Amino acid sequence: MLELISRKILQKIPAEMAHDLSIKMLASPASFVVSSKQIINPIKLLGINFPNPVGLAAGFDKNADATKGLSSLGFGFIEVGTVTPKPQAGNPKPRLFRLKENQAIINRMGFNNKGVKHLVSQLEKAKPNCILGINIGKNKITPNEKAVDDYIYCFKKVAHLADYVTINISSPNTVDLRQLQEDENLVHLLKSLKETQKSLHETTNKYTPIVVKIAPDQDNETTKKIAKNIKNSGIDGIICTNTTIEKNNLKKECHQDETGGLSGKPLLSRSNEIIKTVRKVVGSKFPIIGVGGILTDEDAMSKIHAGADLVQIYTGFIYQGTQLIKDINNKLIVHKKEENNT
Repeated sequence: MLELISRKILQKIPAEMAHDLSIKMLASPASFVVSSKQIINPIKLLGINFPNPVGLAAGFDKNADATKGLSSLGFGFIEVGTVTPKPQAGNPKPRLFRLKENQAIINRMGFNNKGVKHLVSQLEKAKPNCILGINIGKNKITPNEKAVDDYIYCFKKVAHLADYVTINISSPNTVDLRQLQEDENLVHLLKSLKETQKSLHETTNKYTPIVVKIAPDQDNETTKKIAKNIKNSGIDGIICTNTTIEKNNLKKECHQDETGGLSGKPLLSRSNEIIKTVRKVVGSKFPIIGVGGILTDEDAMSKIHAGADLVQIYTGFIYQGTQLIKDINNKLIVHKKEENNT
C-alpha cells in the first residue's frame, strides 16, 4: 500500500523530477520502500547463477547511487548505467516524458551520468547483494573513430565489480552512436573488447562476460548481420532491444511527438520480432536478454516464447511497481512446471 501511494504521488510530478526523487529515496537508509522477499526461480546463463530471470534494465540507476535499495525489491539482477568515461550533463531539459495512455515513456536523456569513476566509487562503497550488470557507453564528444577507447576504458574500470558488462551502441539519443552497429565499426569494436576481456581474465583470473545491446529500428536483414557479427566475435550474449524512434502506432496524447527513444507497450511487438530474428541466427544456446514493452506477465512470456532467456523491465516497473516482478516470476514458475510435466 505504501509503495502504491508513493508511486501515485510520483506520477503527479514532472517525470525527471520523479525519477530523481525515486533514486534519492532508494539510496536513503531511511527509505520507506518496503523490501521484498527474494523470489527464487533460478536460471544459469553467461556462467552466472541468477536467482530469478527478471532484471531491471539500464537507465534507471545510471550512477549506481541506489543499488542497495533496488537490490532489495526482488529483482534477479539489476543493470546500472549507461556510464561514460567522463561525466556529462546529457541533453537539455525537459527530456523525459510519460505517455500514460500508451503505457510508454519517451526519453532523450543523452547518457547523462556522473562518470565511471563515480560509479566505481559507489559500488566499492556498497556493492549490491545481487547479480549486477554495468552498462557502458561513449562520451558525446568522442568521435566514433575513437569510440573503442571509451568502451575499453570503461570496461577496464568496471570489470572487477560487474557480473557482466553491457556494451551500449544502440541508444538513439547520442548522435551517430548507432553507426557503431555497422559491419566494420562493430567488428573492430568487439574484437578490441574481446582482447581486453581476455587480457583482464589472464591477469585477474576473473572472466567478466560481455553482452551487446542492440536497437530495434534496423530492418531484419541488418539485424541478422549484427547478430552474426556479435556471435562470431566471441561476445557472450545480446540484449534485445534498446528504445525505438518509431512512433507511428501511438494513441494521440500530450508529448507523443517529442523526439527521443520510445519505451513501453508500443515497443513490445518490434522488440519480440528482433528477438526471434536474432535467435534464428545465433542458435538455441546463445544467451539473449529480452527487454522492451513488458507491462504484464503475459508480455514477459511473449519474450520467452520469442527466444529470450532472461527479461528486463523499466517502463513497466515505473507504471506497475514491484508487483510486476512477482507477477512475471509467478508466471514463469508455472510455465516451467508445465514444461517439466510435458
